Amino acid sequence: MSPREVPSRPLLAEVRDLFRTRHRFSADIVDRAYALFGDDWADRFEEALRHMFPETDSRADAIRGYAAFAMSSLRYQARFETTGEYEAGTYAEVASKVYHNEDYMQAEYLPGLFLSHYLWPHHYRQIQFFETAFLDPMQVAGVERFLEVGVGTGLYSRLALQRLPSARGRGVDISRSSQRFALRQADAFDCGARYAVDLEDVTTDTAEGSAEALICVEVLEHLEDPDAFLRALRRVLKPGGKAFITAAINAAHADHIYLYRHAGDVEAQIVEAGFAIEQYLVARGPGPIRPGAPVPTAVAFVVQ
Repeated sequence: MSPREVPSRPLLAEVRDLFRTRHRFSADIVDRAYALFGDDWADRFEEALRHMFPETDSRADAIRGYAAFAMSSLRYQARFETTGEYEAGTYAEVASKVYHNEDYMQAEYLPGLFLSHYLWPHHYRQIQFFETAFLDPMQVAGVERFLEVGVGTGLYSRLALQRLPSARGRGVDISRSSQRFALRQADAFDCGARYAVDLEDVTTDTAEGSAEALICVEVLEHLEDPDAFLRALRRVLKPGGKAFITAAINAAHADHIYLYRHAGDVEAQIVEAGFAIEQYLVARGPGPIRPGAPVPTAVAFVVQ
């Protein structure tokens, strides 16, 4: 990012300097993202920082959380490249260790995941695909309600609320920490009056045919049985409705259980669950760390 652009985006400049001075392993991460995505990305990231982390201390805390999140990902990925398998145990063990661990979720996982949507190129490309391939058609169709299953940070719900200004959204998640973070984000962007998040298991608690449009971002790899989960999503989606479903491939982390090695693995499960695929994106992450090693990849599908 050239110096002449810094004054118009002071928070982005501050974040860049925090990485350079305190988290040197990511020293150039802002510059690399800007080189790939340009002014639109910079404006949107500046907006996200202003709404979600408005104070200097909150931005420093978020960057610290991201750095820990990213470093943990690198360690898990390095071990995965050696063993060829994920380390996580059962879903119950992971839920206790991660999703119900309030300190870890608030200090590291949620701010780290939120910032990764802007700082990791394959994550940001997935957002771009979500908006052009899913939200734009939803806007044209006049969709009035959507459901997000596994809200995480709530970023995808917030983007849907912004793009569909007359729509109402509902999220479901098992984590109270994610519930609070997602609601905080919706409120920060003045969308909170049109959004709710319930602590709910979509496989047992969500009514059949209740979703006009459905969003499910990077949940499948967190499960022991993604096939059963996809069948539940198919049951919840109204006939004629559309869904946006993604998964992480060859991407180790503390809470990744189900190893997808190829985009075709995800595609096969989605089709087997009864969905028809309309469009898809495969976005490779950085790497490999060494020649021939698996590369973390995001795969996203628009289905009906």
